[in-house]
Amino acid sequence: MDVHFPTSSILSIVLQALLLSSSYGSLEPYDLLYNNAVDAFYRSDYKDVVRYMEGALSSYAEVRQTKVRCRLRCQDQHPFDSVSMDLQFFDVVLRRSNCQNECIEEKVGTQSMHKVSEDVNQDFQRRIPYNYLQLAYQKLKQLDKAAAAAHTYFQANPEHVEMDQNLEQYKALEGSDQDHFVDREARPHQRSFSAGVKLYDTADYKGAIALFEEALQEYYRADVECRALCHGPQRFEEQDHVLYRYSLYELVSDHFTQALHCEHECVRDLSTRPGRLSPMENYLPLHYDYLQFAYFQMNMVEEAMECAKSYLLFHEGEEFMTENVDYYREAVGHDVKPREKAEWYLRRHKQELELLVIGSENMHVEFTEGHYWTSSGGREDSNRIPSGTDGWMEYVPISEKKNFTLAPPQKLREGGPLVYDSVQLVQNSKALNGTQRVLLDDVISVDECAELTNLAHTVTMAGDGYRGKMSPHTPNERFEGATVLKTLQYGYEGRVPLRSARLFYDASERARRIIESYFLLNSTLHFSYTHLVCRTAITGQQDHRNDLSHPIHADNCLLDPEANECWKEPPAYTYRDYSALLYLNGDFEGGEFIFTEMDAKTVTAQVKPKCGRMVGFSSGGENPHGVRAVTRGQRCAVALWFTLDPLFRELERLQADEVMQALDNQSSQSQWDTSLNINPKDEL
Repeated sequence: MDVHFPTSSILSIVLQALLLSSSYGSLEPYDLLYNNAVDAFYRSDYKDVVRYMEGALSSYAEVRQTKVRCRLRCQDQHPFDSVSMDLQFFDVVLRRSNCQNECIEEKVGTQSMHKVSEDVNQDFQRRIPYNYLQLAYQKLKQLDKAAAAAHTYFQANPEHVEMDQNLEQYKALEGSDQDHFVDREARPHQRSFSAGVKLYDTADYKGAIALFEEALQEYYRADVECRALCHGPQRFEEQDHVLYRYSLYELVSDHFTQALHCEHECVRDLSTRPGRLSPMENYLPLHYDYLQFAYFQMNMVEEAMECAKSYLLFHEGEEFMTENVDYYREAVGHDVKPREKAEWYLRRHKQELELLVIGSENMHVEFTEGHYWTSSGGREDSNRIPSGTDGWMEYVPISEKKNFTLAPPQKLREGGPLVYDSVQLVQNSKALNGTQRVLLDDVISVDECAELTNLAHTVTMAGDGYRGKMSPHTPNERFEGATVLKTLQYGYEGRVPLRSARLFYDASERARRIIESYFLLNSTLHFSYTHLVCRTAITGQQDHRNDLSHPIHADNCLLDPEANECWKEPPAYTYRDYSALLYLNGDFEGGEFIFTEMDAKTVTAQVKPKCGRMVGFSSGGENPHGVRAVTRGQRCAVALWFTLDPLFRELERLQADEVMQALDNQSSQSQWDTSLNINPKDEL
């Protein structure tokens, strides 16, 4: 009898054994604790969920702070300032590296134990652990902690309508206290700034001054920490690793250019609130604007002048602030210098820009200077009384967005032939209350639906296509999927009927041809990603559920509901142009497909899945969409994404094409590459 253990279970056992045998062993890796917490969640062991998840959050914070402390300490001990020769430079590099390794391992243990996948790090950055925690605390009847976890999660995921509803329910509970709704991950500089704005708006200038000064101190401290975190391993995303054969000095230059670019981006990071895609306009200078007027209101004119001149470092010659400075100078009878910290900060920022231009030229990549702070323009003030900010802020992009669309622009059209006689048009864009939308029936037959559903039950595995996660979107459903190439491999090996595997391939091609024809595209539509996917409601976790099976999103841009924008920039799959979902069944509860406005709340159209039904649409911000919770049964579909750019054709699809050709030609078994490494891309 063969016994198969899940890879994740084996990994957990190995990691735990290494931890026990480690000479350090002082801090458990947060990815291991996170994995244990998720496993406990699916066992409904909510006490363990809390124990492991709180431990994971604590470990994550400790690793981060240890890296910051050690890197800063070692930079101070081994500075580059006195380096004058090549050997001295490399001597400093080696000593600094050794210092950091020893320091970090002394605090957290062997560093290899704390190398965590990018997916886990992204989960922590998106505050996914708090979603699990709020559900666990709710089950344990610890509603104050559930409210705090829900509030913390919602701050970074403001588009999550269901969590917003959860928060309203917590607030309505008897005994609910406003103090329960705290952001456990609040950044000190942003927390102090927001609190200062509230006091400023109520004319409590003394209290506002204290908070704005605190916010500035916290901002500069956070800036130092952010920069320290940049001095780790770098990714050379612009380079072809196979052909990367540059000299030592070019490698060193590339590394430090990447680190410098990371440091430069700290300006954006520190001025961007959790869950937002764009930084707050004029964020750092705005501190000095608030302060200069608050100090003026407190009759502290020299301090007001100091802050006003600090503001002008960022916006030289701005009329309203220049008039304020003139007023203050006349009042005190002498000049006052800007704050040294602001001068130093801006001087370093300008030096970074100069070095980045040089570095980007050496790396043969494009670098465009971004404006991290913008002025709101002059204010009319005829009586020369110093003016202050009105508190108005908005979210703006930090730099001009790049146009990632490489294919020629398409004229938006629809209503072309449906290619196959059996296919029926149900609703067009107008009926679906949008643009570039279509709903079709009878794309495949009932028998074909049944065959593909049976195929899905055999070949799909938990999390496939989502790097092994049980569900990428909700802990209340099990997610399973498979790619075309995987099903063909199973068919060739005799593990599923080859006819069924070919049906998956043919049905996806049928969908591609229909979408290309209906939307009257003037160039070929290529597969970007193809996925046979089932979502199954987990029994016992559907009571009072109000989350989505798949949160509202767009397929080729980052949806920003608060700004009413969709940013076409990585990590979004910017090359995707059209999307389609071909449904295989309708015998389940929930699971409706919905289109919304860009606010991610206002539903504009809803589609009830059923066998042979297909919804197709353009992939941009004009079509935000999501999936309602599957509350009973299993929902299966073929998910398809297409691109007009042949450079972004799906690699696995090209391999599948070769397999199909080999099968059609009745080629020998040697033509099948059993070593293919299936690593499907994530979807948004």
